[in-house]
Amino acid sequence: MNRIDWTGTQPPKATEKGIWGWMFFDWAAQPFFTVVTTFIFGPYFVARLTADPVSAQTTWSNMATISSVIIAVLSPVLGSIADQSGSRKPWIGFFAVIKIASLFCLWFAAPGSPVLYPVIFMILASISAEFSIVFNDSMMPRLVPRDEIGKLSNTAWGLGYLGGMIVLISVVTLLAASPESGKTILGLDPLFGLDPKTGEDARITGPISAVWYLIFILPMFLFTPDVGRGLPFRTAVRSGLRELRNTLDELKERRGILKFLIARMIYQDGVNGLLILGGVFAAGMFGWATIEIGIYGIILNVVAILGCLVAGRIDKGIGSKATVVISLTMLLLATVGIISTGPGYTLFGLMPLPTADSGGLFGTAAEKAYILYGLLIGLAFGPVQASSRSYLARSVSLEEAGRYFGIYALSGRATSFMATLLFSLVTYMSGSSRLGMSTLILFLAGGLVLLIRTPYPADRA
Repeated sequence: MNRIDWTGTQPPKATEKGIWGWMFFDWAAQPFFTVVTTFIFGPYFVARLTADPVSAQTTWSNMATISSVIIAVLSPVLGSIADQSGSRKPWIGFFAVIKIASLFCLWFAAPGSPVLYPVIFMILASISAEFSIVFNDSMMPRLVPRDEIGKLSNTAWGLGYLGGMIVLISVVTLLAASPESGKTILGLDPLFGLDPKTGEDARITGPISAVWYLIFILPMFLFTPDVGRGLPFRTAVRSGLRELRNTLDELKERRGILKFLIARMIYQDGVNGLLILGGVFAAGMFGWATIEIGIYGIILNVVAILGCLVAGRIDKGIGSKATVVISLTMLLLATVGIISTGPGYTLFGLMPLPTADSGGLFGTAAEKAYILYGLLIGLAFGPVQASSRSYLARSVSLEEAGRYFGIYALSGRATSFMATLLFSLVTYMSGSSRLGMSTLILFLAGGLVLLIRTPYPADRA
């Protein structure tokens, strides 16, 4: 195999505009995950779209499971085809059209309407978003020298959180209103005459995320260098499938990369579970409405930006592996804290808390404790993902980046349906979403133990 020798001293392959254009992809993509999946539309789907929150949590989890299976099956195939066809941007553009159209359709998910349609549109938006990330991530190793990849990855991730936070703040302060008073947290009428009683303040997040994505992926298309066209499409498909088979066979010899991918597959299940289920779990436990969930999300995003900036320096100083290990430890502690907290207690009752409600936002001590645990998630959530992709980028050569980032996406999704499926099964059988959330600990801890035993970089003997 023709390997490229990374020395860490080769000059950047992109201009400053090109690098910023690539980073702005994260800025463009993040609002979908922040305001639609996690903090606004997801909790609205669970708490207000139907009259049965427990059943709605299971439906939301099943949606994520179906999306994960599709992503797991097709990501490595598309990554291998992209290596042979050359250019990544046409693929990103193709999936952008599907994602944008699907997000606009979420506007029609009014309370009492059939849940099938928003579930279908969420599946389409989710798989389009993830496929686009495969192609965007595979461009990263060509942009900067190897020793700068970790800093680039974490900075881009932090920029994404900033974009998501700006959209989230705008929704919470200008669009989301109390169903009782009809006013936003600033005491204003919602913009555009949105009616919170019919969930319009939550449903609008789909179209907003679509427009934001459309605008801010343009710098990547305009300024970020892409490889030239390769094989014709049909030839690229055949060659890509053949290369994928060869790569999977090759992984038997590249034990370090295989071990990293398996470790990442396990712990990313837990990370995805926290992303998909964390907001809806809080909504179900405390009865948080859009405003409370939104402010909680803002707090986490502010902390996440700081976490990514600090992690970028840590990654450059002591490496991607150490950054991921530290982040996973923090996520484990936060998950234990969250599931151990309920009205009047935390740490499984070892620390009683006052039950009095002081009024206003987060009025009980248990809610405040939940937010404190959430701060750990905010600090670690970005670095664990950003430094994982820089871990792989430092472990493969340029010409194989597409197919390995496709397998990387597979490792992030291949068993991610297990986390949401296990949550659904445990919640359904026990009637307790707290027990369902506790299953995430298995994935975070299992991945951490295996990662500790993995070489860094992963292709090191």
